[in-house]
Amino acid sequence: MTNPTAAMLVIGDEILSGRTRDANMHYLAGELTKLGIDLKEVRIVSDDAPAIEAAVLALSNVYDNVFTSGGIGPTHDDITADCIARALGADIDIRDDARALLQSHYENSGLELNAARLRMARIPDGAKLIDNPVSTAPGFSLGNVHVMAGIPAVFQAMVASVLPTLTGGAPLLSQTLRVERGEGDIAAKLSLLAEDFSDLSIGCYPFQHKGVFGANVVVRGTEGGRIDAAMTRLAKELEL
Repeated sequence: MTNPTAAMLVIGDEILSGRTRDANMHYLAGELTKLGIDLKEVRIVSDDAPAIEAAVLALSNVYDNVFTSGGIGPTHDDITADCIARALGADIDIRDDARALLQSHYENSGLELNAARLRMARIPDGAKLIDNPVSTAPGFSLGNVHVMAGIPAVFQAMVASVLPTLTGGAPLLSQTLRVERGEGDIAAKLSLLAEDFSDLSIGCYPFQHKGVFGANVVVRGTEGGRIDAAMTRLAKELEL
C-alpha cells in the first residue's frame, strides 16, 4: 500500500522577498516522514488572495493533506483564513469557541481583545480548531487543509496538535554512502542499481570539500532489508 500524500503552501510576501527564511517546510517534512506521510509538493505564494485560493484548491484536490503556514495573524495582510474559506466554499465569521480562547488569554495577559486581535477568531464554518499552546490563537482544519501560523515556534506546536489526528503509513527510512568520486564515475552503477531496486528512491548529491570531489548517495524506502541490500551491493561494486 502507498503512503498518504501531502503538500505544503507557504504564504507570505516576506518569504518571496528574501526578508524571511522559511524554516517550516524543513520541520514539516521531517515530521511527516516519521509518520509515513509523503510530502510531494511545496508551493510559495504572496499575500495575494487569488493566488492563495487557486493554490489551496489545486493542492487539496490532488493530495490527501495540505498544510499552510502564514497569514493568520491580526493585521490587514493576514488574509489566509478568508481565502481558505472562499476556496473551499465555507462561510467565515468570528466563532464563539475561538473568541473565548482569545478572551481568556488576553485577560490573563492584561491586554485588550481589540478588533485587530479579534480577527484571529475568524474561523470557517465546519472547521476544527488546531490547538496553539504557544500563543493561544488557534489554527484550523477545514476538510483536508490544515491552516497554521508562520512563526516557527507556533507552527511546530500546531503541527504537533494536528499530526496525531491523521492517518499515516510506513515511515521512510534512509541510509547514506559517502563516495569520494565524481558523479560521472559512479553514474552508470547508480542507474543499474535504480533499475534493480525500483521500489527504492536513490539520490546522488555531489559535494566538494578541501579540494576533494565526491557524492553522497542516499537510498530511501520503507523496507530496511531492501535498503541494506542496495547499499551492500553499491559498496561492493564501488569497492568501498
